Amino acid sequence: MNRPHIKVSSMMMRWQMWVHMVRFRVALISAACLLGACASPPSPSASTNAASPAQADPVLMVAAIRAAVGSGEGELSVQPLRDPMVEDLREQASVLEQQRKYPESAAALDQALGIVPDDPAVLQERAEAALLLNDFAGAEQRAQRAWEIGSQVGPLCRRHWATVRAVRFAARDGAGAARARQQMDACKVAGPQRY
Repeated sequence: MNRPHIKVSSMMMRWQMWVHMVRFRVALISAACLLGACASPPSPSASTNAASPAQADPVLMVAAIRAAVGSGEGELSVQPLRDPMVEDLREQASVLEQQRKYPESAAALDQALGIVPDDPAVLQERAEAALLLNDFAGAEQRAQRAWEIGSQVGPLCRRHWATVRAVRFAARDGAGAARARQQMDACKVAGPQRY
């Protein structure tokens, strides 16, 4: 007679574990959003005693920039043909970044830019490398240049403006961060419908 009671109790325990697991995941996602792209910029009247760009965490900033881009599913995205040597240098830079060898990663991207100085994707990657080297002004300058010479639509466009937004946010420039966010939103253009 006790067996049905044990079965119900076991199911209740599994249900409670599942509910706790879901709550934990939601809490993690919420925390990531607050730290990353979902965090809203401070108001222009924010305290001037707040952290300077040099005190911001560049690794978290770069992660937030990349997370803000999204998948690009269903939108217009222009991808140019690339030189194989440039692709090798980009891959090398990525590996070096993962190893936290930021100066070497930036040097590899500088080599790539020596070959193709007007490649928006390489300029954007170099902007992110500049952030990792605490060169906030250089990061913003490169991201804006990449936007100027790029297609000005799609995920890469959002990455440019996410970089500008991160730098403005770190500088406690709420108005500048809000303008960058508007530009970021304008990058999303639906792709052509396929029949």
